[in-house]
Amino acid sequence: MSLFDELEQIRTAALQALDEAATREELEAWEKRTLGRKGAVTLQTRSIGKLPPEERPAFGQRINVIKQELEAIYTTRAQAMRHAELTRELAGGAVDVTLPGRPVTPGHLHLTTQTLRQLYDIFARMGFEVYESPDVELETYNFDLLNIPAYHPARDMWDTFWVDDQRLLRTHTSPGQIRAMRERAPEPLRVILPGKCYRYEQITARSEHQFYQIEGLAVGRNITMTDLIGTLRQFTSLFYGAERQTRVRSSYFPFTEPSIEVDIDCILCGGKGCPVCKYTGWLEICGAGMVHPVVLENGGYDPAAWSGFAFGLGVERPAMMKYHVKDIRYFYGNDLRFLRQF
Repeated sequence: MSLFDELEQIRTAALQALDEAATREELEAWEKRTLGRKGAVTLQTRSIGKLPPEERPAFGQRINVIKQELEAIYTTRAQAMRHAELTRELAGGAVDVTLPGRPVTPGHLHLTTQTLRQLYDIFARMGFEVYESPDVELETYNFDLLNIPAYHPARDMWDTFWVDDQRLLRTHTSPGQIRAMRERAPEPLRVILPGKCYRYEQITARSEHQFYQIEGLAVGRNITMTDLIGTLRQFTSLFYGAERQTRVRSSYFPFTEPSIEVDIDCILCGGKGCPVCKYTGWLEICGAGMVHPVVLENGGYDPAAWSGFAFGLGVERPAMMKYHVKDIRYFYGNDLRFLRQF
């Protein structure tokens, strides 16, 4: 018997078996043993090498024709069986299309948004209004007018995302100080400047490359460091609770003089030390200081007659402390198991 004859016999047997398949399981078993990787038709391709060279093209073409024929019949039968099954299910009442759909769970405010609103409320009680400034900022506002010229080593503190030669994604909310002062000068002002900041830095349990900040700024006559420390202690008491301990440390920022940093005892570890507080028992909540005379002047105020204080604090980190969140990455992980807790 020639290979051509054997191929035709396989075709005939396959058509008969396909006609006899009465269930989806039998149909799938037929497809596997006939057209599968080791199916009867597929294996015929291995026999091409046994034929004389002049007969090989015709044999290969015939295999392809038979394979296409069987695949078409198989697909038609499979679709017909599936349609018949659905018809029986519907007729038997297995699917009631009149039932209401599954209820959609209502959304709620993200923990960051909730924290922002709490901060707005606290500072509103102390007379601060919300002032918004752009995320994409000019280098002049982000650095130069804040007493950070191009040669200043403080620029190395921020790994900056640049948009072009003059514009960048703001590294802090402090540029809003200049915009607010230039808009209100020479009148007193008391504002908070919330918004997202961006820095190209390593993502860890306590730092992200994008995060929210709130900048606070007060400018008036005879404002002193005592006013600043009192404001921050009042904030700490209202947000974290009156039992929280605070400490003030000397620091350095180009746009304030003198400068301080404010810490609270770590709520997560009770002062014993953990990865979030770097095992010190204290967690920095903000940097602050008296507005530098150069910055006041750049904002349109005479530093001989006016003074002011400024502070900057995160939003995610206070929320971590207050709600016992041990990893800042949870805020941006889009995990509903985390978000639905708040």
